[in-house]
Amino acid sequence: MNPKDIQFLLNHGFFSELDIHFADLMTRLSVKADEDVFLAASLVSRATGEGHVCLDLSTVEGRPLITDESRADGFVCPGLGAWRKKLDSSRVVGRPGDYKPLILDDRSRLYLYRYWDYENILANKMGERVASKIEGVDVPLLKDGLSTFFSPLKNGQTDWQKLAAFVSVLKRFCVISGGPGTGKSTLIAKIIALILKQREDNGTRIAIAAPTGKAAARLQEAIQNGKETLPVEEAVKEAMPTEASTIHRLLGTIPGSPYFRHNTQNPLPVDMVIVDEASMADLALMSKLVQALHSDARLILLGDKDQLASVEAGAVLGDICDRGRRHGFSRGLLNRFREITGHPGEICPGNNSGPVIRDSVVELKKNYRFGLESGIRAVSQAVNQGDGTQALRILKSGEYDDIQWTTLSEPNALYRRLRGKLLHGFKPCLETKDPFKAHRLFGRFRILCALRKGPYGVSAQNALVEQVLRDENLIETDKRWYRGRPVMITKNDYNLGLFNGDIGIILPDPAADHDLRAFFLAPGGALRRFLPARLPEHETVYAMTVHKSQGSEFDKALLILPDRHTPVLTRELIYTGITRAKKRIAVWGRERIFVEGVGQRIERSSGLRDALWEG
Repeated sequence: MNPKDIQFLLNHGFFSELDIHFADLMTRLSVKADEDVFLAASLVSRATGEGHVCLDLSTVEGRPLITDESRADGFVCPGLGAWRKKLDSSRVVGRPGDYKPLILDDRSRLYLYRYWDYENILANKMGERVASKIEGVDVPLLKDGLSTFFSPLKNGQTDWQKLAAFVSVLKRFCVISGGPGTGKSTLIAKIIALILKQREDNGTRIAIAAPTGKAAARLQEAIQNGKETLPVEEAVKEAMPTEASTIHRLLGTIPGSPYFRHNTQNPLPVDMVIVDEASMADLALMSKLVQALHSDARLILLGDKDQLASVEAGAVLGDICDRGRRHGFSRGLLNRFREITGHPGEICPGNNSGPVIRDSVVELKKNYRFGLESGIRAVSQAVNQGDGTQALRILKSGEYDDIQWTTLSEPNALYRRLRGKLLHGFKPCLETKDPFKAHRLFGRFRILCALRKGPYGVSAQNALVEQVLRDENLIETDKRWYRGRPVMITKNDYNLGLFNGDIGIILPDPAADHDLRAFFLAPGGALRRFLPARLPEHETVYAMTVHKSQGSEFDKALLILPDRHTPVLTRELIYTGITRAKKRIAVWGRERIFVEGVGQRIERSSGLRDALWEG
């Protein structure tokens, strides 16, 4: 590929400078210049930058890189057979198990070595974990615990929470997936208590974690609330973990290094790790977590497989759950569940053939928050099924009080159209001087955007909110720090204990002559205060991206979609945005763009699903 062609692709935004520099390095290391190697290297670099773990050559072979008809003939990928032959003969491309910069497997998936290694280790570690058995389970004690914690359901319905708890006790690895309102948070405390009761000395060492500080705080709160009402001995309650952390903090971050203190050589001193909001964990982080576990330690992952995948490479939870496909449990597992709890209700009959991992994945199907009369439930289900037309019909029908569709206004009309909604949503929290009350009121409403930039993005909406509030004399935006300003941390600071996603509110501090301080809520509910100038990287957060909203819930939310097609507007993003609201969601968008977005799924190339489900 000549310099003119490379520059053309750079100018069109198809490749980044990093993609080209990496491909150039691979070509130089190959000694013999080869356009096919250069193209493959630049494409795999581009793919990982877009969140893929690898590049599936079969999806691009023989196809043009760009749709510009005037140049399409000059940018067509080679055929798969010839391309593989070129790559196999290159000194920078190896097969699985080789130590080469690029790895090409038998299914024509091309990896950067680092990502192949992460995926290979994760698949092997999880494969070992699902194949191993927990010995010495006290069945009568388990039966009694399940009967105590879970009341029988009417009409022989299956209690999916009970099944998830049952699997968690019997398996060394368990994944529990479910949407908002399916009871994942309340289930965690019950699972911990059941496992602790299996040990007379309650000596099981348990760590609880989440990908972000915000999600960790919610997890900690859920366990603290859950254990208060559990009908168990005080000794069990006292043995339950009281502090959640981020996965990074659990593993022990080494400043300036991609490695952690806890790893294969220095495992975590725990018997069980529970990770909430697992959909937000990327491939590298999940791989490093399993490497830091003792081989006999339990690992329980909770999350919503249908939510947005991690920002970094991989869609680990979706791959582990084999999202988009349905699997039954084995006959052996269902028979044991029937023996201990009674009949398995509406669970479909099991069979004797299938991958072992199917008995470690449980999906919670009963929703305790959104009943049949809920518009949020109805529209989120339609979105999840990829039926944009039906989802739009539900939004516009007027049949439900908790959902609303509004045609997106032109940018210059947003101030007028949004003013009332913004004052109603944010004025109460700006009128209080109490940090606790300010946080509680601020959590009631949020603007969610698909994009960061542009007239309908986060930056523009935050500026618009500040303009409305300034015009009402509610804030002083001529100052960087003003009373009532909400900020979100965007970079972890382990020295201060502030993490990406943490939200603080700027208020006068009576203990410091009413000077402004940033007030954050600690996981246990206590207040933490900081000088604003000491805060790590942060941003104003009246509006936030849907990505950043993961792990959060608001009473009401306004979802603002872009006015044109964009690759980030997908079914998963729309579903995640809608389900952040507990009581009411308003969606502002253009009908065609909404329907197209629902029809567009996040498809990330990786080999993890095949390794776990096809072996």
